[in-house]
Amino acid sequence: MDDSKHQELERYEPDTALTRLIRIPVRIVVLVLVLPVRMVWDLLAAGWHAADRSLLRPLGRGLAWLLDTLVLTPLSWLFTHVLTPLALAVTWLATALFIWPWIGLWRYVVVPVAKYGVAVPLVWLYANLLTPLGRGAAWLFTTLVVGPVVGLWRYALVPAARYGVIVPLVWLYGAVLTPLGRGTAWALDMVWQGTAWALGLLWQGTAWVLGGVWKGIAATGRGLGIVVTWLVMTLLVAPASWLYRRVLAPVGREIADAAEVAWRIAGYLSRAAGRGIAWLFRHLIGVPVAWAYRTVCTPLGHFVRDALWAPARRAALEAGRAARGALATARETVRQARRDAWRALVGGTAGARSGEPQGVPARTLGSTTTVPSAAQASETSLLDEKLVKQG
Repeated sequence: MDDSKHQELERYEPDTALTRLIRIPVRIVVLVLVLPVRMVWDLLAAGWHAADRSLLRPLGRGLAWLLDTLVLTPLSWLFTHVLTPLALAVTWLATALFIWPWIGLWRYVVVPVAKYGVAVPLVWLYANLLTPLGRGAAWLFTTLVVGPVVGLWRYALVPAARYGVIVPLVWLYGAVLTPLGRGTAWALDMVWQGTAWALGLLWQGTAWVLGGVWKGIAATGRGLGIVVTWLVMTLLVAPASWLYRRVLAPVGREIADAAEVAWRIAGYLSRAAGRGIAWLFRHLIGVPVAWAYRTVCTPLGHFVRDALWAPARRAALEAGRAARGALATARETVRQARRDAWRALVGGTAGARSGEPQGVPARTLGSTTTVPSAAQASETSLLDEKLVKQG
């Protein structure tokens, strides 16, 4: 917090002669250097936004559509309708050819043979032959080998080892080695105490001498450190600090402020140049093109629409209606001929025979209701009347 307050105070401290001297030239130089950069930056930004709106997004949509149409959809269809059924068929075939035979062989051949040919005989052999033989062999080994060895160990080797080795060694340790060890330990203890007393005196004297020498060296080092620190602070730190506060910091602040101001001024100039170019483009290209569109292309388009396209469209519609009417008349004629042929072959009325094709009821000329006894009107006559009325 103290450093930030100090920096704020230094930032808003009153101007000096040096800052007033370098402010205007630095801002002019920075403006001359920054203005081309800002104009290029604005031009690139405008081009990027225009390309992003007009080219990159439709291009991305087109590439996505092409990828979906040419790659993803065929791959999905291939995976769904070809690879999946093929994999299922291959899986079923592999299971039928390689897995089911081994399962049947294991279930119906290997397991019965192993069970009734190997396991059952071995179990019977173990229960009825090997178990009695093992028990007899264990009884013979216990009776003939383990019993004599245990008796020899208990009644011969153990008493001999106890009274021939252990008891003499215990007496030797208690009566001879223990007093001898205690005397040796007392003598070594006395020698060690004397040696430690002598070494303690020697260490105290040496420590006193070394302490005095170290104090003298430390006092000399502190004095030299104070002198060197004063020299460094006086000859290096103080001039460097003064140079930073009085020269480098003001110059740096002025350069930063000049760069900021020059960037804003360059932005204003760049936008003004852009507006001028846009005004020239609008009045030299946009306005003439709009005038040509309104005064030439629009009337010409209206003329083409009204004089050529609308009559051609109406003629095409009338031709389509006439063709549909002719086709309807031809279909009805064919139906009537088929009904007449059916009556000539079979006989009777149209409704009395099952399976005979039913005719379409005729229409009157002035209504939409169907009258069974009315004569069927021709579609061609109606179309001719409409053409005569329109003409």
